[in-house]
Amino acid sequence: MAAVAVLRADDRAITRDAGRVIVNDAHAEPEWRVEVTRRLEVYRARRRHLRPGDSQSGLPFRESQPVEEIEEEVRERSLALRNEGRPKPSSRQRHVERMEIHIQPELDFSSFPDDRAHPQTALVPVATLAERRWAGLLDALFLSLTCAGFLGLFQSLGGQVLFEKMDAIVCFAVLYLFYALYFFLFTTFAGATPGMQLRGLTIVRLDGSLPDTRQLLWRSFGYLLSAATLMLGFLWALWDEDRFTWQDRISQTYITAADPVANGDLLGFHAPQHTFAHK
Repeated sequence: MAAVAVLRADDRAITRDAGRVIVNDAHAEPEWRVEVTRRLEVYRARRRHLRPGDSQSGLPFRESQPVEEIEEEVRERSLALRNEGRPKPSSRQRHVERMEIHIQPELDFSSFPDDRAHPQTALVPVATLAERRWAGLLDALFLSLTCAGFLGLFQSLGGQVLFEKMDAIVCFAVLYLFYALYFFLFTTFAGATPGMQLRGLTIVRLDGSLPDTRQLLWRSFGYLLSAATLMLGFLWALWDEDRFTWQDRISQTYITAADPVANGDLLGFHAPQHTFAHK
């Protein structure tokens, strides 16, 4: 009978016989020796298959284990030893948040002409600075004549005007009061000052139609604010892109030399209906 080589490993004895490995129970050995022994047996078994002329051993009378199974077992044990010191992955699943992005459509403000701050029709252009300057000079002349008339009436009644500090403050206050009344009354109730009317100028909305009473009141307030800042509100038209003054911006109106539009539908949009103060 052929010689049979028996190697012991932990609780098994591995016997090599004609290319087959027989595993028997035996005393336990260290893990490293078991792995080395099994690798050696696998190597020897492969060498045995390469040399078929060698003498064959006797028939085994114990249960044998194929070489492929031994290789798989060695591979599993090696992998188990490597993973002993590693922490186990957490089985807790991460909560994945879903984020959705909604693209807002572009808003169309074309149906809201009152929200725009620029003239919206070429049929009713803004009056030139020269035309408005001549109208302003005429208003200043009428206002000066009115103040001079009241001053003459005051002196004819026995009043005296002295060149003192308090008298100067009172005179400026009275002049500002006349200025405020002049622009407030003519703008609100007539829709234009006498100087504008003589120059053929009209106050209109941004859509070219006639303004309502609320806008005329805001324009009167703009005149007061422009004069209170040493006429800075009037000079603002020199830098404004639309040649607008402060009262134009505040009231959303402007002065034009053209005829106002009677109906906003002619311009392609619907203008809200208002009661015009100067119609």
